[in-house]
Amino acid sequence: MKFLDQAKVYLRSGDGGNGCISFRREANVPRGGPDGGDGGRGGDVVAVCVEGLNTLIDYRYRQHFKAERGTDGMGKDRYGAGGKDSILELPVGTQVFAEDGKTLIADLMKAGERITLLEGGQGGRGNIHFKSSTNQAPRRADTGGEAQEMWVWLRLKLIADAGLVGLPNAGKSTLLSVVSSAQQKIADYPFTTLYPGLGVVENDDRAFVLADIPGLIEGAHEGKGLGDRFLGHVERCRVLLHLVDVTLGARVASEAYSTVRAELDAYGAGLSDKREILALSKCDAALPEDIAECRAALNEAGAADIREISAISGRGMTETLRRLGRVIDAEKEAEETGTETIMELVR
Repeated sequence: MKFLDQAKVYLRSGDGGNGCISFRREANVPRGGPDGGDGGRGGDVVAVCVEGLNTLIDYRYRQHFKAERGTDGMGKDRYGAGGKDSILELPVGTQVFAEDGKTLIADLMKAGERITLLEGGQGGRGNIHFKSSTNQAPRRADTGGEAQEMWVWLRLKLIADAGLVGLPNAGKSTLLSVVSSAQQKIADYPFTTLYPGLGVVENDDRAFVLADIPGLIEGAHEGKGLGDRFLGHVERCRVLLHLVDVTLGARVASEAYSTVRAELDAYGAGLSDKREILALSKCDAALPEDIAECRAALNEAGAADIREISAISGRGMTETLRRLGRVIDAEKEAEETGTETIMELVR
């Protein structure tokens, strides 16, 4: 299934049904009173958060969603049926924005959440409601209420515990394919990964979700390369695993680290403040002295928690995944208790 994380759709609720003007007409009842029923209420437009979806691809091919109109009222006190709602089934993590793309309308974070985006028009009252002592044969009924309509943007932000960041060809897709069952495309050229991917990592007695996003380059926040639009998929991560290719050499590796950190700062949304674990990737293809030089250069660039790994040989992978798990657990506990994480406790 092709990945799509953004779509623009048109929504319209249903008009209310009209009220009815009718009078009772039966044998031996020559002057029956009013018996016109009310019109039915128009259908709503409802967003529902469901499990099992991780893309908005369905909304590329269907972009108009209209709820049903309420049925008109009828004689003999018969009320019109309400219109059916229009249901938008959305993946967990979907945000609904107004047409300007900035005003947040809804943020669906849990499966089963239901949010009414547009309400249907009220049904019109039939003439039975207008009978009085001075007007026993009212010829008046209300028309149904008008529907609401608007264009909205749907934006999906994947829900993951940890996120992989780094320059293109840093080894992110290889790592995800090794530690999980995710089938990421792997090749020896930049921007092999064009869409974010998720994988469930099982290590020791815990499991967590790891997200891989396309690589960043300098100027990504200005739209260079694939831009920074995919960084939204790691906004909700509790920790970032930052991969730097050790085979680049100490100076280039340090520049690569600084480039990605600068893009995280430019993007905002708190990404630069997230917990970060730096992993020197492809250590099976580098000499020990080269790895030591890279560590020293990255320490000077501001990196603190540095790991040495190789997804191919498995070097350092178990310890790094354990470290990720400890940080995720600590962040979860901090969120539940409303306290700030003390990093010494999770080292």
